[in-house]
Amino acid sequence: MKGPSDLSSQRRKKASGLRLNKRGGSLEHWSARAPESPLHPTNSEVTVECGWGNLVFAHTYDSASAVARDLEAESRGRRNIAIYVRDPHVVLAHKPQHLFLDPSHTFRLWLANAALARPLRLLPFTVRRLRTQADAEAIHRIYLARSMVPADPAFVWAHRASRTLTYFVAEDDATGAIVGTVMGVDHAEAFDDPEQGASLWCLAVDPDAHAPGVGQALVKTLAAHYAARGRVFMDLSVLHDNNEAISLYKKMGFKRVPVFAVKCKNAINEPLFVNEAPGPQLNPYAQIIVDEAARRGIRVDVLDATHGYFRLTHGARSITCRESLSELTSAIAMSRCQDKRVTSRMLAEAGLSVPTQREADGSEADREFLKQHRAVVVKPADGEQGAGISVDVRTLRHLRAAIKRARLEDETVLIEDYCPGEDLRIIVIDFKVVAAALRRPPEVVGDGISDVRTLVEKLSRRRAAATHGESRVPLDAETERCIGLAGHNWDDILPAGQRLQVRKTANLHTGGHLKDVTAVLHPALRSAAERAARVLDIPVTGLDFLVPDVTQPEHVIVEANERPGLANHEPQPTAARFVDLLFPLSQTPEDPHAQAAD
Repeated sequence: MKGPSDLSSQRRKKASGLRLNKRGGSLEHWSARAPESPLHPTNSEVTVECGWGNLVFAHTYDSASAVARDLEAESRGRRNIAIYVRDPHVVLAHKPQHLFLDPSHTFRLWLANAALARPLRLLPFTVRRLRTQADAEAIHRIYLARSMVPADPAFVWAHRASRTLTYFVAEDDATGAIVGTVMGVDHAEAFDDPEQGASLWCLAVDPDAHAPGVGQALVKTLAAHYAARGRVFMDLSVLHDNNEAISLYKKMGFKRVPVFAVKCKNAINEPLFVNEAPGPQLNPYAQIIVDEAARRGIRVDVLDATHGYFRLTHGARSITCRESLSELTSAIAMSRCQDKRVTSRMLAEAGLSVPTQREADGSEADREFLKQHRAVVVKPADGEQGAGISVDVRTLRHLRAAIKRARLEDETVLIEDYCPGEDLRIIVIDFKVVAAALRRPPEVVGDGISDVRTLVEKLSRRRAAATHGESRVPLDAETERCIGLAGHNWDDILPAGQRLQVRKTANLHTGGHLKDVTAVLHPALRSAAERAARVLDIPVTGLDFLVPDVTQPEHVIVEANERPGLANHEPQPTAARFVDLLFPLSQTPEDPHAQAAD
């Protein structure tokens, strides 16, 4: 903010030199006022620094040109927003090549009429103020997970006691994890708002949060906070086509008001002012690469959208890809990864740690292998996306069923000793580790009301919504087996708070989710992944490890994937490093690739 946020009104005015002489009328009747009638204090030109960019309160400016000036002054990787723009067409006219009208609606909650005192139903999380640096780090993580422009945790922590900025977080009562966050701006503190307003920004819920109602609880808590301060209304901005959010806000009592916002044309905001390219749409694993290439001016030709094929051309160099599989991956390297027998043998011969393995043949040897290891993994020799894999198989009956399921994917079926530990995916590009993430199997949390089947169905819908339909929990025999191993069935009602793992595998396509651990990956695991990529001679691969702890060296390498999903590892720069590999001369200083989200 141009004046310090935590000073009293008088001290702030003195410190910032703002002249707040005139007061305007209510924005409720914005459109009915005469154009020359001021709605704001004169000559104040208030901006508020939010960590991810500046909020430009346009109705505190005397001229449209000054609004355009302060919008355009945004720093690289940040996003400035001009809100309460009285004459957006005039602001745009000053910088038509650099600014655009934000396609968002503004909704207002009149706090005097809001049902804020109504007690919320018993929820498995607690909404509270930001308390620790870990909270600030969690806010940063959730922003990134939701493809929002991140705020520096140091900034958030430094403003924890701010009167202008207010942060709330939702904390899971069972795990202590932060599963949601919201930021509010107090207009009275920012610029002595005669309307006594406030606004909500950066509402975000962890896509892996189990409990419903996190976003609604955060909105209600922030509204109650401002009502207690004597504020009259709370505004928020939401994209015009976010029908689910709009429906929720209307249900909560928000009303649309004729308020407009203007933003800068930049890579972050590009989806808001550039029409989608005509033609077929690619899946997220191909799209993330295509978007990165387009940002660099690399020509993109979609060859087969259904299967993720596209061609990239830069200068005289042209490379065809299928998602992260490119022509730089040889047929030999690809075949080594596709056949899990070959992968395991080559890594073992190179001195890398792998599970004991045999090919299932239906003989007594299969039974003896199970007896020897007590728990095994059954999987097709050639398979992907977790199809046909059964983990922690302990009985002969389940072994036979697992082999039968695996043979639906490939005639050759492998049995491995079951190595307990966490499922770690490491992405190696150009023989260097780029990203690492723990893959967690899907689990449901009981509410004391719903049966297991209903809980799984709800989880599957949430995972699908968070991954554009790429992740779902199958209601199949393997899920039923895993539920049975925990002593439950589809019709059981789980007590409130009880967790139940419903799959043994952590594949994203079967409902698993990722936790980024790149920063804490043990050097031995990093070295093993890079060695494995060189042994297989594959320039892009996703290596699956089982580890007791990502900060310790112990591990086994389970398999290598020749076409790993790079989109699953955002915000790590997987797509950028992939395009670097294909077109080294296209490398540019790193840009933030997160999309805008209010």
